[in-house]
Amino acid sequence: MLAGRYQLGRTLGVGGSAAVYQATDLVLNRVVAVKLYRALDMDEAQAARAAEEARLLATLNHPSIPPLYDAGIAEGRNYLVTPLISGPTLAQRIRQGPVTPAEAHHLAMALTDALCHVHARGIVHRDVKPGNVLLPPGGGICLVDFGIARALGSQEVTAKSLVVGTAGYLAPERIRGATATTQTDVYAVGLTLLEALLGRRTYEGTALQQVMAAIDRPPTVPVTLGPQWHPLLSALTDSDPHRRPTMSDVFDDLAGWDQSPGQPSPEQQVRAEISSVQPPATQPMRSIF
Repeated sequence: MLAGRYQLGRTLGVGGSAAVYQATDLVLNRVVAVKLYRALDMDEAQAARAAEEARLLATLNHPSIPPLYDAGIAEGRNYLVTPLISGPTLAQRIRQGPVTPAEAHHLAMALTDALCHVHARGIVHRDVKPGNVLLPPGGGICLVDFGIARALGSQEVTAKSLVVGTAGYLAPERIRGATATTQTDVYAVGLTLLEALLGRRTYEGTALQQVMAAIDRPPTVPVTLGPQWHPLLSALTDSDPHRRPTMSDVFDDLAGWDQSPGQPSPEQQVRAEISSVQPPATQPMRSIF
């Protein structure tokens, strides 16, 4: 029992700083996900990140970002409570093969729309990747894991020599030690969409091999992806963050792509999809962290 309220069940995932459990909220009688951090006295930086994650999540209100239900400290450990989301991650979907251009377009619209909301509130996600994009059965996406997100201009809670993020999706400037900006997320979105369309990662190997490759070899965007995807993904993954478009620019660009006669616009499609996402009842659950 956690905080006299949450009955912890099976473990959904374990990371370096926390574990995530399926749990039952005994007060509201609903199934939730509980992210339980290590004991506070083990790592003050982790405790600071847990508090920051809760604070940032509380400022977000978007259909593609699962809401924060509760947060606190119990028995010396930070915890966060959110919904459980059914459906695979985008990474799991990609293992089945490349997504179609139409699927990628809908995915891109939903993902950039969510990140426009995040960026408009002065927050950088810093860990956009296929594994942090859930695909609920009702359509749309859920962008999850704000564990290393931070407000623009805020002080880092990690050691200055430590670059946080997932190696294969770090922008070159981050690898060189620059502060994360919204353009950092833009780059990661570009790699995520490129991976979805090609069915393979841009950078493979160990974490060190991936970051070295990212510095030495810019992403290759095949011309065969077409006259819309090729220039867009090339711009998103530009090695110079100042030459990348803003997330809002990307969303507007995608919304202007041609549609077949009689079909809803991309913007109408994604709005309908993300608004249809409902909390799952009986389907297998997945942690959103």
